[in-house]
Amino acid sequence: MRGLLRSLWDEPRPPRPPSRPRRDLALAGVLAAAAVAEAVLRPDLPWRIPTLLLTVGLIALLPLRRTRPLAVVAATFGLSGLATAVLGGQSAPLYTTVCFLLLPYALFRWGSGREIAAGSAVMLANAAVPVLSGAPADTLGGAAVLFSAAALGAAVRYRAGAREREFERARLLERERIARDLHDTVAHHVSAMAVRAQAGLAVARTRPGAAVDALEVIEAEAARALTEMRALVRVLRRDEDGPAARVPHPRVGDLRALAGDSGGPAVEVEVDDGLDDLPPEVAAAVHRLAREAVANARRHARNATRVRVRVTADDTTVRLRVSDDGDPASRGSTGYGLIGMAERAELLGGTCRAAPGPGRGWTVAADLPRAGAAA
Repeated sequence: MRGLLRSLWDEPRPPRPPSRPRRDLALAGVLAAAAVAEAVLRPDLPWRIPTLLLTVGLIALLPLRRTRPLAVVAATFGLSGLATAVLGGQSAPLYTTVCFLLLPYALFRWGSGREIAAGSAVMLANAAVPVLSGAPADTLGGAAVLFSAAALGAAVRYRAGAREREFERARLLERERIARDLHDTVAHHVSAMAVRAQAGLAVARTRPGAAVDALEVIEAEAARALTEMRALVRVLRRDEDGPAARVPHPRVGDLRALAGDSGGPAVEVEVDDGLDDLPPEVAAAVHRLAREAVANARRHARNATRVRVRVTADDTTVRLRVSDDGDPASRGSTGYGLIGMAERAELLGGTCRAAPGPGRGWTVAADLPRAGAAA
């Protein structure tokens, strides 16, 4: 049970919340107009002007419900509950405020585990205000309505996550099949080249022309193998933010785009000048290691507010440092992600290590030879 609660508490935000500014602004405008019309047409509405101003102000926050769910929930339910408590239950909300049921839905659909816990506490406190103002019968009904909207958001979130996992499983299975095809293709062509090379060696002294013919066949087989292998590898390669065809050769300078990513701790990127001439394999390794380290920090660094990426180099070595300011709790160093990062660095003759930082957080440090792997 404790493990389940911990996993819910550490649940990250779902990636890529939809951005629909025009639709959200149009919705807010329509709801604000409806609130004004209702305030004008309802003769029984107490505190007409303050109620209308508060409602319209809170409606203006609706477009932020996906990207800032906790802030919008805290402002909306906190201010409305405070108004009800201050006025001693004399305020009657506008019927237009039914739109605020979008907020518990958005909180459970797009918020992190900690945001959901904090927002739920705010909503429960708001639902309990009628008890303090002498209307306890409204508490149960209000809590049930809020719970229904929140449950719908949680159900949609679970369904979207399950669907994404199914898609990922299908992609992995397809990539496994492509990898087998790649192995079969390379093995076929390499075998043909080996046979031709043996035949050429056997007749090289007595029939030089046959040896030349064998070399021509070997060259053709090698070119065909490279062409087919590149086509298959192009399908296998997949960047985190989209197809690899968009960025066929990652560069160190492309890491600056990490600073613009939304969600999670802020990312600061510092890259020394003069690194555009790195060999493609070194630039790709630095790029992949940095992105993996930033993703790990966002996923596992508790209470982190900043992730710093620093890339420096001298005449022989390229150095990558990725550090965060999260809690100093151990995050372990035997995960598959860290193992893969270390293997990628070792393929180039470098090193990659991860350990707690000197003060707080976690630091990933990689040193790679500037010239790439030795031939």
